[in-house]
Amino acid sequence: MGNVLAFCEFSDDGLRTSALANLTFARQAAQAHGGEVIALVMGGGVQGAAAAAAKYAPKVLVVDEPTLAHYLAETYAPIVARLAKEHGATVVCATATSVGKDLMPRVASLLDAGQASDISKLEGKDTFVRPILSGNANSTVQISTPIICVTPRQTEFEPAPELGAAGAVTAAPAGTIDALGATFDRLDAQKSDRPDLGDAKVVVSGGRGMKNGENFKVLEELADLLGAAMGASRAATDAGMVPADWQVGQTGKIVAPKLYFAVAISGAIQHLAGMKGSKTIVAINKNKDEPIFQVADYGIVADWEKAVPELIAEIKKLKASR
Repeated sequence: MGNVLAFCEFSDDGLRTSALANLTFARQAAQAHGGEVIALVMGGGVQGAAAAAAKYAPKVLVVDEPTLAHYLAETYAPIVARLAKEHGATVVCATATSVGKDLMPRVASLLDAGQASDISKLEGKDTFVRPILSGNANSTVQISTPIICVTPRQTEFEPAPELGAAGAVTAAPAGTIDALGATFDRLDAQKSDRPDLGDAKVVVSGGRGMKNGENFKVLEELADLLGAAMGASRAATDAGMVPADWQVGQTGKIVAPKLYFAVAISGAIQHLAGMKGSKTIVAINKNKDEPIFQVADYGIVADWEKAVPELIAEIKKLKASR
C-alpha cells in the first residue's frame, strides 16, 4: 500500500492541462497501490495554483518559496524526493513535458527508484506500456523497485475531472536549498495571446511547403480566428521559418488537440508521432500521396496558397452570420 505523489505544473491561470492528465494517471496508480493521490505544487507565490490543485486531489502539498520561483532540477529534485519519502509514496509522477522529463530521472536517482518514461498506459501496479519506434510499436515494462518514478504522456490520459469536494492543502517546508552551483540567468520567451501549444484544443501547423516564415502569417490568421495555437514540423523550424518551440513531433512537443490542421506538411514519421493522437486531423497538401493523408480525417488536395485563404474567408462569413 502506498500513495502517489503527483508533481503538478501550473501557469498564471491555474493548473496546466498537462497536470490534469498527470492527475488522471495518478488516480489510476493510487487505485492500483491502495493509497491516495497527493498533488505537489512548488514555486514562488503558488497559493492560487494550490487552490486549483485542491479541486482535483484529496491532498495537496505546497512548497511556496521565493527562491523556487524559477524551475531548476537541481533545487526541485531533492525536495520532491524528500517529500515522496515523508508521505509514503510508492509512485512519483510528472507529465512527460520538458520539465517532467528533466526532473523525474533526477528524482529517481535520489530515491534509487526505477523509472517508466513516456508511458501511455498503466497495466498493473508495476507494469506500464510505452510507445517506441516513433509510436509504431509498444513496449511493456515492469519496474521492480519499491518506489517507481513515472512520466505519463499527456496525450494518452484525459484531463482529470474535479472532485466532489476540495482537498486539504498543507504547507511543506522547502528545507535546505542547494542549487549545486547552478543559477537561473534569464528566461527568453515569446509572449503570445494564443494558447500554449501543449494545452490548446486547436492547433494549426505548417511545414516545409510553406516555403518561408513570412507565409506563416496566413496560418497565424487562421489560428487567431479559431483561437488556436501555432505549430510546425521540424523541417520548418530547422529552416528558421518559425521559432523552435513551435515544433510538433518526436523531438518536439507531443500534442493531441480536438482539432489539428497540418498545412503543407508531408507527414514524416517523426511528425506523426507528435500529433496522430489528435481527435480530428485536417490535412492540406498539394501531393495526394503524402503520408499525412493516411492519418487525416479530412484531406484537401490543393495548394495551401489557395485553400487556406478560402478557408479563412468561409470562417469569417460564418462568424459574421452569428
